[in-house]
Amino acid sequence: MSADLSHYLGVFRRHWWVVLAAAGAGLGLGALVTQVVPKVYESSTSVLVQAVSGDTNASGGRTKGPINLDTEAQLVGSGAVAVKAAALLRSPISPIELAHDVSVEVPANTTVLVIRFQADTPQGAQAGSHAFAEAYLRNREETARAGLDQQIKTLNLKAKQLTTNLSSINNRLAKAADGSFERSNLESLRNNSQNQLNNITGRLNELTTATVGAGSIISDARAPETPISPNAMLNIATGGMAGLLAGLALAFIRERFDRRLRSAADVRDRGRIPVLAALDERTTPHFDDVLQPYGPGGRVFNRLRNEILASLNSGDQIIVVTGASRGSATTLVAANLAAALARTGSDVVLIGAHLPDSVVDAAPLARMLGVAPMPGLSDLLAGRIGLHKAMQRTPRIPSLRVITTGGAATAAGLMQSQRLRDTLEALRRQTGYVVIEAPSTSSSADAQSLASLADAAILAVELRRAKRPALLDAAEQLSRVGTPLLGAVVLPRLNAMRADEQNLPVVTLPAERRPEPRPTQRPEQQQSEERSEPRPDETAVLDTERTQQMRRIPAGPTPGGPVRPRPSELDEVTAIIDLGSAGTQTKTAEKTGEQPDDK
Repeated sequence: MSADLSHYLGVFRRHWWVVLAAAGAGLGLGALVTQVVPKVYESSTSVLVQAVSGDTNASGGRTKGPINLDTEAQLVGSGAVAVKAAALLRSPISPIELAHDVSVEVPANTTVLVIRFQADTPQGAQAGSHAFAEAYLRNREETARAGLDQQIKTLNLKAKQLTTNLSSINNRLAKAADGSFERSNLESLRNNSQNQLNNITGRLNELTTATVGAGSIISDARAPETPISPNAMLNIATGGMAGLLAGLALAFIRERFDRRLRSAADVRDRGRIPVLAALDERTTPHFDDVLQPYGPGGRVFNRLRNEILASLNSGDQIIVVTGASRGSATTLVAANLAAALARTGSDVVLIGAHLPDSVVDAAPLARMLGVAPMPGLSDLLAGRIGLHKAMQRTPRIPSLRVITTGGAATAAGLMQSQRLRDTLEALRRQTGYVVIEAPSTSSSADAQSLASLADAAILAVELRRAKRPALLDAAEQLSRVGTPLLGAVVLPRLNAMRADEQNLPVVTLPAERRPEPRPTQRPEQQQSEERSEPRPDETAVLDTERTQQMRRIPAGPTPGGPVRPRPSELDEVTAIIDLGSAGTQTKTAEKTGEQPDDK
């Protein structure tokens, strides 16, 4: 569960801008809908419904009284009421359309109807609600009055019939003999008819004097101050939530189709390669530095060293470090791994086999360990120098020796040469471990060639630069040559070295300036003073193993003196500080560059 939660949080952290952009778009869409949708105002009128003759409550009605409010609520929206409301409003809108805008609410345990009407203006909503309430009361009153009139008419007709019967009975009584049976029956019929007529007359008196009270308005409609639709808060909140959900969906879609590796979990899960070590921004320096052994990054490489030593078989000595993408991650991992191995006291040789396009590109490995960029591996494989001259001992780590990449002009095809195999075999016999800094598998086939000569391989993965297909291809290339892949070292994206820091391994001294000849001196005296001046190559101790071979600018012969360069042709003088000796010894070499003979 925690792993799934961290995965989801990681997706949100990597694509947070997509989620926020979608949520912002949703909020904007909600605000736009609020502005575009027509405003709707609603007003309500409360009507107290009174019982009239003829009201009957249906079985299961809402109240126990004679009024069925459910029926009355339906009558408010009926056609008869809508016609009367349209007449009161004097509106050109048809009664059916007006009826669609009215709604009725019946509060619980009351005989009150709340009649609501919606319109596009406050005045229209107020007028519509009042008109429907008034039309409902008028319709109810008219209905009740019509019922009373019908009852009065019926009672009058019945009273007329009874009066006619009484007249007939009285005429028959006048002709009947006293004490006869017929007279007794006629008197009984006369009494019954008289009683019925009296009752009908009393009922007629009640109906003709009755007042019809259909109901009354107890709370008249008012003009609303704010519209009920659109609801700005609801629309904006709904738009924001919809945008947030859409942003999360887009984030997971981008995560699904994104080929870049963004975390160590991506290397492990999507690349299916075990992660031996992972550095973050706090533990990763510039790529032209070696981590301190007791710092956070140094401890990471110390643990990496222990895991690698535990994974190697007996007799395994050569470890190749390659990358899944272009960049300097391989250089950083190889240099720090070799330094961590050398700190245990083992004799370690670091080989820079990432052949550059120029000498400037070869500088990072040299400046990281404080050695000269040339001569290096390309010079060794070309046969210009021997193995002993190619190896340079680092000043800060005595057990570590480095073979830099050297020049690149004649290095093409040398990674597959027999001389490289012989060199590695010689290093197997002479040293404890050999770490090879190889180019990335995506930029050169040399990584696969070097891996075939190694005992184990490590992949340097630079996040946000390496991609999943390249990582899988790198693992496949190593698998095809049979080299065991121990795992990956994951680094964040490295900062590039500035152009003004590319040649810092050497210390630049100002060029030598010779005094101008005095007019009174003769040429012979001037030449004598030149011979007595100290020459740079006479005062410096030349170490051909620590200085790179430079090209010497030819100079014409001077009559009566030795061959020396002209003052205008003198270049700057460089010095290399040797930190490995007991006392600080400065070795200088004039950058006029005649190549010394190999010894």
